Amino acid sequence: MIAKQTHNRILLYTSIALLASQAAFVQNLFAAAGGGQSPMYTQPTLPGKGVAGPDHNPQHSFADQAFVKSVLERDIAEEQLGQLAQQKSQSLDIQQLGAKMVENRTALDNQFKNVATALDVSLPKGPTKKDNQLIARLSELSGSQFDEEYIKVVAKSNRQDVKDFQVEAQIAEDPNLLHAAQQDAPVISKHLQAIEDVARAHNVAIDAKK
Repeated sequence: MIAKQTHNRILLYTSIALLASQAAFVQNLFAAAGGGQSPMYTQPTLPGKGVAGPDHNPQHSFADQAFVKSVLERDIAEEQLGQLAQQKSQSLDIQQLGAKMVENRTALDNQFKNVATALDVSLPKGPTKKDNQLIARLSELSGSQFDEEYIKVVAKSNRQDVKDFQVEAQIAEDPNLLHAAQQDAPVISKHLQAIEDVARAHNVAIDAKK
């Protein structure tokens, strides 16, 4: 009886030793393969979120987002002002300027919509309250009064654009926005030059400081 119990204990110890050696072998094999973790390691989970993984929604620069939003808002305003210039002005060069502004701003708007989507910037549904008031005020004018006010408004807006694009072309954190700003900055400057040429032709004084 004692001999039988001794034999069973030997078998049990042998089995335990065998299992231990197998476990050690597997652990060493995994470590040698560069795993660095137990084969049973699982990714941590977040409450209600499932398996935690890499962050696919990095935080975007607030300055980049603010710039893109301002460009899109100005695009809408200047498109509507350009349409108004074509309807209300009796001067051919101002009508042509209005048409060119609509064309230029539409192209810029289409480009920046893609950037806005990438930066999680909501597209504006229409002009801002301030721009709506401006458009309403100009729509009540006619003749030379309209021409003068239109020139002053678009000159002021485009001067601000030139400054903003030049700054963003140097400091933008998003690479796509940086490229767009660098590409568009000289184009915006040409828009301003065209506006200033029309202003001189109509003897409209534009304060460069504004």
